Parts: sequence; structure tokens; C-alpha cells
Amino acid sequence: MSGARGLRSLVLTGAALALTACALPAAWQPREVFKSDDFIVTFAREGDTVQSLADRFLGDPGKAWMIEDYNGLSRVAPGQEVVIPKKPWSPSGVYANGYQLVPVLVYHNIGPQAKGRLVMAARTFKQQMRYLKAHGYRVISLDDLVDYTELNRQLPRRSVVLTFDDGYKSFLQYAYPILKELGFTATLFVYTDYVGNGRNALNWDDLKSLAKQGFPIGAHSKTHNDLRRHSGESDEEFARRMQVELAEPLALFERRLGQAPQVIAYPYGAHDDALVKKVREHGYIAAFSVRREGNASFVPPLRIHRSQIYSEMTIEEFAKSLDVFQKEAFQ
Repeated sequence: MSGARGLRSLVLTGAALALTACALPAAWQPREVFKSDDFIVTFAREGDTVQSLADRFLGDPGKAWMIEDYNGLSRVAPGQEVVIPKKPWSPSGVYANGYQLVPVLVYHNIGPQAKGRLVMAARTFKQQMRYLKAHGYRVISLDDLVDYTELNRQLPRRSVVLTFDDGYKSFLQYAYPILKELGFTATLFVYTDYVGNGRNALNWDDLKSLAKQGFPIGAHSKTHNDLRRHSGESDEEFARRMQVELAEPLALFERRLGQAPQVIAYPYGAHDDALVKKVREHGYIAAFSVRREGNASFVPPLRIHRSQIYSEMTIEEFAKSLDVFQKEAFQ
């Protein structure tokens, strides 16, 4: 029994048993109502949470989001009937009324006070991260997002990805502590000419340590110049420049960090068809622009959007970058 028909049968079975359960002593109340290959129908016990149910039935409290998203709830009451999906039910994120979006946020530098548009005050960043936590957003990894675009993974409904560009040392002082406190991850896109170049830049030891702690490192070219083909640039000249900008950083990452990234952020978000082709030829599986728009599962993986977060944004303006669903009237 599977799919909508199977679930209806499970729910009807559960509902019938729920009526019976009301007349039974507490010790006899059913803990598990029914199982199929796709779903479990159960009743919550005294003291149960979505996390404890996920741990008991799915073997992982981190899968609580599956119960929350499927049932449209964040907490359970004793005796409440709960449907627990045992596997993804919509890896594409497409539903009858629309489709899921995943916002990818991009930050640059952080300091004690804001300076210009790209140096954000530490207190503003902390406020934004606490907003994500308080409003039920789940910070996922770039690997999760790439799997999603390949239809290999279902994501929580309120997923968001955090990224930082260039490789500023301030990440360690201001972003890292709050991200660790909240259990968030982030990907750092660094251009290799900047690594270790002055006291404001992360060095290779910093990057190696961060990668080991769950903060992946992505490519951002060698020089941070516009990678698009120059006017009058020949095929050979363009190919040589891409070898320097796209291939040389991979070799350096491999040598210094022990692993070459498969993701790249286009400098300034600038890209075109010719550049996308070169990025693919050099083995990258995902690439990121700068465009204020969330990402559906069917976004082209070498043209994934990111929303730039500016220092002057109010929390209300920040929230506008967190759209996680596009309503559509599918026929």
C-alpha cells in the first residue's frame, strides 16, 4: 500500500483506532497504529515531541522536519494522531498549489560597525541569524541543495543556504561564533589570490580548520576578475585565461586542503553561456550568480541564484529575501 490511496487507508485505520483508544486505560493506549512501506500512523505519548517521534520511528531526531512538514505542525499533544513519512514524498518540491524555493544568501565582510554596503555590523548579522532560528528556517548545506537540484533529496520546507564571498578574516571573529552557537553551516567562496594576503584575509590553515568543522570551501576564481569572455578575446586566449582562473585554483585547493571543490561562485555574479560551458568543462557541478530569487529544484545547477544581503537592510527587508514557496495554479 503506497501513495495517496495507501495514506487514506492508514488515516482511516488510525482514526478508527483513535476512537477506540479514547475508551481504553492509559496503559493500553496504542503507541503505533499502522505501518506501510511509506508511512507510519501513530499516537503521541505523554512527553513526546516531533524530535522524539523522529528518533523513535525514523532513527534520527534530525528528521523531525519530515513529521513537521508532512503534518503541518511543530509540536504534538498526548493522544494526537501523527502520520510519519518513512521516505521522501516530494523530492522535486512540486505540489498541487506551487513549488518550493530555496533562498541562498550571500554575505561578504563583517565588522564591529557597518561600513558601506558590504561590511555588515556584527550585531546586524547576529540579529539575522537569530531571526532564521526563531522563525523555523533550517540552514542546509550546499551539498544538500545540489542533491535537491538532481532530485536526489527532499529538503525541509523552510530551507535556506548561507554563503560568504572572498575569504575575509572577519568570518572567524564575527560569523563563526554565532553560526556554531545556532548549529548553522555556511560555505565560503574564496579567490585564491586573496588567501593569506594580508591580515584581513583568511589563510590556508584557517580554511583547512573551517572545512574540518563543517564549513565547506568553494571556488571564487583565482583573481576575482570578471570571467566572461572579453571583447576581441580569441578562443585560445579565453581558454588559457579559464585554465588560470578555473583550473589552477582547483589544483591549489587540492594541494593545500586535500580536496578540490566542485562548486564556484562567479565573481560579481557575472556569467554567460560561454562561461557556463567552460565551468562545466573544468568539472564544476554547481555555480552561483547574484540574483535576488529563490531556487526551485529545476534551477539550472550552473546558474543557481543568490541574494546579496546588504549592511543597511532592516530585518523586514532581510525577511523579503527568504521566500520559500512560489504559488502556481497547475492544471
